[in-house]
Amino acid sequence: MPGKDFVLRTTPQETAAAAEAAVGELARRLVQRLLDDPSRPAPDDRARALALLHVLDHVQKAAERLQQEAVVAGARAGAGYPQLGAACGMTRQGARRRWPGLFDHSHDKPTERPIMTTPARPFDVLLVEDDVADAMLIEEALSERGARNLVQVTDGVAALEHLRAPDTARPDLIVLDLNMPRMNGRELLKVLKSDEDLQTIPVVVLTTSTAPDDVTGAYSSHANAYVTKPVNLEEFEQAVQSIDAFYLDTAARPRP
Repeated sequence: MPGKDFVLRTTPQETAAAAEAAVGELARRLVQRLLDDPSRPAPDDRARALALLHVLDHVQKAAERLQQEAVVAGARAGAGYPQLGAACGMTRQGARRRWPGLFDHSHDKPTERPIMTTPARPFDVLLVEDDVADAMLIEEALSERGARNLVQVTDGVAALEHLRAPDTARPDLIVLDLNMPRMNGRELLKVLKSDEDLQTIPVVVLTTSTAPDDVTGAYSSHANAYVTKPVNLEEFEQAVQSIDAFYLDTAARPRP
């Protein structure tokens, strides 16, 4: 693939230098064409500078329109926010802020597939997590995977209060941290799996702990999956991907 070879064989500095040289040459030619009108007074330095600014402003707007078209084309071809951001010299989060709503989790619009997979149907999530930064990452990763509604609480007591409230919609998935105040994730998991009304909700433990006792204890308490939190965002999303749609599509619904 020529495009792939080009990216691999040029550094960002070389690409930037080539782009600036090309734009500069184009702008100078356009300015010269504008100023070559014999009916106008001979241009001075001020006129040339203002003409150049005028041309560069239109070049910038044209480049932004072309960039938007290229971003959409890249998304439709299978590129995700990490790849689009890298191509534009920004982070994945920066790309997502720059082009919000680029990916839609439906069959007739582009979906961000390189890192995340999309389940067959939207799903609702209860996130039990007391770390604000981690909660933001989890919410972003799950929303791009297809989460429709995400409710966050900060400990096990609040989780049970939410789940047992009469007007609470039953979540399709519970994402659970282990280390929290009041009631931690280990205690909450045991309560959930012993409650006839809540035990069929899939529970994924998502934690920094790699202790064998925590892993064994979670599965002994019937957790559906145990995922360790990575610190890198892309690795984090890959970890969230291991929350397979199987848990969502096969979970038993509550008895009427």
